[in-house]
Amino acid sequence: MDKQSILGLIIGIGAILLGQVLEGGHVSSLAQPSAMVIVLGGTLGAVLLQTPFIHFKRGLAMMAWIFRPPKIDYQAQIENIVQWSFYSRREGLLALENFANQTNDPFEKKALQLLVDGIDAERLRDILDASFRTQDNEYRQAAKIWEAAGGYSPTIGILGAVIGLIHVMDNLTEPDKLGPGIAVAFVATIYGVGLANLVFLPVANKLKMHIGRLMRAREVLIEGLLGIAVGESPRVIEGRLKSYLNQDEEPKAKVNLSRRR
Repeated sequence: MDKQSILGLIIGIGAILLGQVLEGGHVSSLAQPSAMVIVLGGTLGAVLLQTPFIHFKRGLAMMAWIFRPPKIDYQAQIENIVQWSFYSRREGLLALENFANQTNDPFEKKALQLLVDGIDAERLRDILDASFRTQDNEYRQAAKIWEAAGGYSPTIGILGAVIGLIHVMDNLTEPDKLGPGIAVAFVATIYGVGLANLVFLPVANKLKMHIGRLMRAREVLIEGLLGIAVGESPRVIEGRLKSYLNQDEEPKAKVNLSRRR
């Protein structure tokens, strides 16, 4: 669970509500169902119009990453690759078939199977790079729905404000209806700008960060398998793969090459 995301959301929304109270207002005055319908409905419609449904569906599913990020252990991944290198040098590439059958990652399974099939390093790189680019593009297209929502919602909020003002102008002769109309006008703007800057855009940027982490793991895997394909030693592969790690991700101990399956 990503507690920082939850904390950020609570602080952002809480600060606005607290400011409303400190100004002498009531939190209930910000609860305008009609304004919410205008902003959320209009934003949803605009995003659906812009985005293929497959990307829209994937983008909604990726929202779960904000609170439960995909688990990526670069150190464990490097250790696995080094072990694969060790077994392939000792027993041949066919020894990696067991590892291909055990993994639940489709990309990793495909990569290992290609290696087992004896594809040369150059063609292996071409195939894996193409799969890498396709997956990266699919993830980023899905994440763009939140970025698009962040762009549309402030404008839809202004549209809601105009609708509220039109309602006010239609009821100038009935003073008791002026207040609700003005409230919808201003609250719709708050919803539009608030959702864009507190939810939609932060979600888009957080998803891009997680996509970057996933793609870095893919790069580590591709580079490691290419090293195995050309017959590099496990230590050389390990040293090169460590260059992909940040300082706080550096393994605390060397990989034990004597460990057996």
